[in-house]
Amino acid sequence: MTLLLPLLAFIFVSLLVCGAAMAFTPRTSAIVEQRLVEIASGMAAAEGPSFRQMLVARLKRLGEMAPKSAAETSKLQRKLLAAGYRRHEAIWIFLGLRIGVAFTFFMLTTLPLFFFRPNVLISLGAAALGYLLSSMALGRKAQRRQHRIRLSLPDALDLLVVSVEAGLGLDQAIQRVGDELAFAHPDLSDELRLINLELRAGVARPDALHNLANRTGVDDVSSLVAMLVQTDKFGTSVAQSLRVHSETLRTKRRQRAEEAAAKTGVKMVFPLVFCIFPAIWVVTIGPAAIKFVKVLFPLAQQTH
Repeated sequence: MTLLLPLLAFIFVSLLVCGAAMAFTPRTSAIVEQRLVEIASGMAAAEGPSFRQMLVARLKRLGEMAPKSAAETSKLQRKLLAAGYRRHEAIWIFLGLRIGVAFTFFMLTTLPLFFFRPNVLISLGAAALGYLLSSMALGRKAQRRQHRIRLSLPDALDLLVVSVEAGLGLDQAIQRVGDELAFAHPDLSDELRLINLELRAGVARPDALHNLANRTGVDDVSSLVAMLVQTDKFGTSVAQSLRVHSETLRTKRRQRAEEAAAKTGVKMVFPLVFCIFPAIWVVTIGPAAIKFVKVLFPLAQQTH
């Protein structure tokens, strides 16, 4: 067991050095592509790339070399879209970041600075923890963005109703609402602007709306998309459908708030029991216990 940890550390360091060497080796295609971009933009970079750009490029190279499956890649791509990362290379950058964090945690736990006697199981557990923390952080960010979109949806529907009733078509109304919500609700504004770009590129309206539901992953957006597609298919009033759907969403949001308020009492039990009640017991019972000890112990010693 004592020889196993240095052997594993040597193997991991060797793999890390090889990966870093391959990542830092410049590729001709990347250099040519960067040069073409500079020529097309008409601005040659006077300075070298920044540290952030270099780090992103290295993480991308490391992520491209990582083993992956089609199912995991598809699931990770949906999670990145829900978090707001739409670039094609975002998945490779994230994979490289996840591997880099796992290697960092492994190397830190092998040093005697943190543990007097480093253990193989602790090091491997730290590497697995670092591997999972990246996915947990990405999932948390996606959930926060979905929550912001869910809260901003009723306001966007009200603006859509006003725009449609003022005489604008649905496509023009989506564009106008996207521009109006840029300051208050930037996440939903970006999604609506992306719908407008897809419509200008020639994508059919139902397909663009379904893409919106797939990108966000919000159930309220999916129901809105289904309502708009059915309205467009059957030729019913868009303004009336949007008004009814807006009222439904506000009712659901109020019900979610009432549900969260009802759960507050149950969630407060654990902080009360483990944090507040012990302090109260020490303050209330502590002086009486001290007085009890001071009075009874001398009496007990006198009887003996």
